[in-house]
Amino acid sequence: MATQNYKQETLALHAGYNFDTQRTLSVPIYQNTAYSFESLEQAAARFALQELGNIYTRIGNPTINILGERLAAVEGGAFGVPTASGTAAIFYALANLAQNGDNVVYSNKIYGGTQTLIVHTLKRFGIESKVFDIDNIEESLEKAVDSKTKAILFESLSNPQIAIADVEKITKIAKKHGIATICDNTVATAFLHKPFEFGVDIVVYSLSKYVNGQGSALGGVAIERNGLNSLIVDNPRYPAFNTPDASYHGLVYASLADSLPIFSIRLITEWLRNIGATLSPHNAWIVIQGLETLELRIKKHSQNALEVARFLQSHPKVKEVFYPGLEGNPYNALLKKYFKDSNSSGLLSFEVESYEKAKKVCNALEIFEIVANIGDSKSLVIHPASTTHSQLNQDELDSAGITPCTVRLSIGLESPQDLIADLKQALEK
Repeated sequence: MATQNYKQETLALHAGYNFDTQRTLSVPIYQNTAYSFESLEQAAARFALQELGNIYTRIGNPTINILGERLAAVEGGAFGVPTASGTAAIFYALANLAQNGDNVVYSNKIYGGTQTLIVHTLKRFGIESKVFDIDNIEESLEKAVDSKTKAILFESLSNPQIAIADVEKITKIAKKHGIATICDNTVATAFLHKPFEFGVDIVVYSLSKYVNGQGSALGGVAIERNGLNSLIVDNPRYPAFNTPDASYHGLVYASLADSLPIFSIRLITEWLRNIGATLSPHNAWIVIQGLETLELRIKKHSQNALEVARFLQSHPKVKEVFYPGLEGNPYNALLKKYFKDSNSSGLLSFEVESYEKAKKVCNALEIFEIVANIGDSKSLVIHPASTTHSQLNQDELDSAGITPCTVRLSIGLESPQDLIADLKQALEK
């Protein structure tokens, strides 16, 4: 199906699938590991990237490929590579750009697991990290980048601080220095915010969150923008694309730039092939089902969250509410600039008077379940400082704006009146 003339809602239902031989309306699950080649010559051509086609499900599968193409179409990108998880997508995207002796720069307000990956895990590969302040971009980001910086990573809408990045400020600095930007768009999704429209180079997702929507399947994706080849080819920051790859019979990825998206091709041939954190066909199929209703769900998540946020803002036991949809929130102006219809998803946080009170609220909730996830159809609650961000030290927690009094909510699709009543009884116990 051609994609250029259709809206996002239509692409989420149709892109990437032109029917199999049985003309099944639902995308089939190709539950297999390997493929039969028509000839040895065809096999050799595919291994040499002279012909694109299925080789082995670790690096390509029809169901997974349809999901990747559909996600790229909805996002407005050139190519999407699904992975086994969002963390795998982030690791692959960073490792595809940086190597031993390089550094990556990241926002101070991101998910704790992502920060641990960047600060500690990548360091074991010889890749250093630097942090910039999402609320003081011009000064802090300029100071952080240097000749060895290969990527700038941030979240469009951060978890759990619910901070919105001024994307254009980040991409302006990145372009000045010829550095690729990576935006984690998991919380916003492409139906609220489209990073490519504001100069981002690569978008990553945990598909396990809003895209899936049911908490039923792990998955991730890395999507590159149209025209990313022009940033990479002959850029001295990215020698891995511009010099022969000894692990792939001396291939120079830049030589493919006239016909292929080389960031994605190298991610597949270098990282999926050699590390193997591949999405399963069954999980790809599950995520496709979620993607088909994402546009409707993310609106309802946002509407419910705004009602809940307004209630919490009015409650005497709540010290502060963090939700950009509220007038007076420091990110409200950025919400109106970057987000469709000023919707800001179902994620919000609030603070109470003490750690003990935060624990008491979490344990007293009846509809909300204590779960280390977001974006489910059901409403969830977590205490970030003692769970999802517990690996951060005190300085990192302070920089991220997380305190022992912070409670994070992922607002689901239940009746907002029921959710408000549940929060009311928990706060007043």
